[in-house]
Amino acid sequence: MATGCSNTAMAAHAFSQYDTPKYPPGFTHFDYVNPDAPKGGTLYLANPDRRSSFDKFNPFSLKGVAAAGISTLMFETLATSSSDEVATMYGLLADDMVLAPDRLAMSFHLNPRARFNNGDPVTAEDVKYSYDTLLAKGAPQFKSIFVDVKDCIVVGPATVRFEFKTPNRELPLIVGGVPVFSRKWAAGTSFDKIQLAAPITSGPYLIDTYDVGRSITYKRNPAYWGNDIPVRKGSFNFERIVYRFYQDDVARLEAFKAGEFDVVVEYSAKNWVRNYNGPKFRSGEIVKRELAHSNGAGMQGFVMNLRRPLFEDIRVRQALGLALDFEWMNRQLFYGQYKRIYSFFNNSELAATGVPQGDELKLLEQLRNAGGRMDPAVFGAAPVPPATDPPGSLRTNLLRARELLRQAGWEYRDGALRNARGEVFAFEILDDQSAMSRIISIYAHTLEKLGMQVTQRTADYALVAQRMENFDFDMTSVRFPDVSSPGTEMFDMFGSKAADEKGSNNVWGLKDPVVDQLVTALVKATTRKELVAAARGLDRVLLHQHIVIPHWYSSTHRIAYRNRFGMPERLPLYYQADPYVISTWWQVKPK
Repeated sequence: MATGCSNTAMAAHAFSQYDTPKYPPGFTHFDYVNPDAPKGGTLYLANPDRRSSFDKFNPFSLKGVAAAGISTLMFETLATSSSDEVATMYGLLADDMVLAPDRLAMSFHLNPRARFNNGDPVTAEDVKYSYDTLLAKGAPQFKSIFVDVKDCIVVGPATVRFEFKTPNRELPLIVGGVPVFSRKWAAGTSFDKIQLAAPITSGPYLIDTYDVGRSITYKRNPAYWGNDIPVRKGSFNFERIVYRFYQDDVARLEAFKAGEFDVVVEYSAKNWVRNYNGPKFRSGEIVKRELAHSNGAGMQGFVMNLRRPLFEDIRVRQALGLALDFEWMNRQLFYGQYKRIYSFFNNSELAATGVPQGDELKLLEQLRNAGGRMDPAVFGAAPVPPATDPPGSLRTNLLRARELLRQAGWEYRDGALRNARGEVFAFEILDDQSAMSRIISIYAHTLEKLGMQVTQRTADYALVAQRMENFDFDMTSVRFPDVSSPGTEMFDMFGSKAADEKGSNNVWGLKDPVVDQLVTALVKATTRKELVAAARGLDRVLLHQHIVIPHWYSSTHRIAYRNRFGMPERLPLYYQADPYVISTWWQVKPK
């Protein structure tokens, strides 16, 4: 599909926000899959994150913890992305997509073969029902995601049209990603109350068995409708996928070595270097690999809740950032495997570096001239995380932090850092028993040198998730999704409205009119060049707010697996490790 606007409607098998899609009409499969991969076998996995259990099969409601894998394996969308390119989608449930000449509407025609797992055809009514339900009863972020969608209209039994409030170039991709499910799913139960009713969906897998807190097994739907469509050819090859749940990282790793599951993605450098070794690794029974990717690294860091008065002063936030000694941690704990995160769009062309120039500078000046209250420092060099490599040192950074705290009204006396009223600078760092626990302990110890009283509160995944949904925390460690082509989801992450919506991704509680304007400019960008300028401007303004203490990143996925799988010869460019394994590998040797 051409990316420019023409005088006629544009219909195609694919849509790209800015560029010509890589795969032409009539393509048979994506380049990063094996179209002849055999079907069958069982893939055993561990819970992919800190959720040590689950209590629902509805991944779109706010309350509760959804079963691992359920979104990827059971729910499908009108279109799906390619892992070889950014901001491009290809028909999945839809076999044809039509963009209106004025870009104010996008229509989808459903593939007549598309079926739910109960045998019913997927209809336009189901698409509308799914959209309306997500908006009315789904988690709060759907309201932010669909904020510029005016309506969803059933045109015919197999055709649905989404109408837009603005000609936002990303909106076709957003509505193409609407998860579709049957109106019959848990009929009679309010959507936000659906717990363990098996979803009626169109995806390649069904729930076979489950034991809450222990395991869930998915089996491939023998009547799956999409086996031979181009975007599914060579994908989802396992007959069964079993998730087993473990309470912590230590138990998970020991279970992997004992053969209880097949693949582990390791995020701890220490574990990777010290614990992935032994006879099974030397014999080749277990393979240890680092798979390269081109993902933007995004942001991970210690997030401060700006809703707390303690963190309102930017000088306080800067001081907290000065107390993290990444260089020491990288040497002593990470075996030199990491680089410091420097941007909200880390490791990509979207990151702000140096002083603003060209289109980015022009955009920032326009906002300033329009009356935006912008820190003059924004027009200087983009902030970089403080370092302790010589001639710098942690002592120098802490002395600077102490001066910033003094300016903000906090001084050390009577054995603690106190304000003019004598109140102690005290806060809690929320921890979900992850590999970050040791880092938090080290960081808290350094903060105590400044006179702060820091409590490390450890809780299980479900409690932490509940507290985060309600913004009930002072500071915590957060990993935000990588994005190659940011869009409307930025409203949910940084928009002022989202700061008051429980369950949104604006965990820091940021409310800044300039940020809102930059997100709007980003979403309205009509070319990749405009998008890059807006993203850099947004990044620069956010960095000057010091709302997060950046962590570190790696440009590879660390994967260990039992040597019984086949995988495509070619890696995709942009991918996450768990979905890549699930969707493209196949069994060569039985367990």
